Amino acid sequence: MSATPDPILTVLGFDYGSRLIGVAVGNRLAGSARALTTIGNGAAPEWTRLDDLVREWKPDAFVVGLPLTLDGGEQAATRGARAFAAALGRRYGRVVYATDERYTSREASRRFADRRAQGAARRKDAASIDALAAEVILEAWMAAPDDSVAVIPS
Repeated sequence: MSATPDPILTVLGFDYGSRLIGVAVGNRLAGSARALTTIGNGAAPEWTRLDDLVREWKPDAFVVGLPLTLDGGEQAATRGARAFAAALGRRYGRVVYATDERYTSREASRRFADRRAQGAARRKDAASIDALAAEVILEAWMAAPDDSVAVIPS
């Protein structure tokens, strides 16, 4: 039995970083995800921009990538991502899934390089790598949702 409730169709995914948070939207029915944007993350995430994204996309749940070490251990960035996931759950009252994001930055960089080679992206668009990483995180979660952990059940 799946740990992910069936009514979850639209999901916002996040690649948490100390300066930027990549954001993507996914649709479980279509099995697709797409990079949206990045939001600032200094002393706190840009909550007003997140509020706008939540209003626009009306997600049923959130997925936050956990930046684990190569051997699966936790680090400072992992704790930051967990705190962000908890804050999302409290603020929006939706379930938040935490999922392993190891190697997503590498895949996002590869996709960005492919887009540059095709002329679809420029070097100045490099901040979008974080949004591409969120896209990869969502795709991985949709492929194996039972590998994630519900951080904040609704």
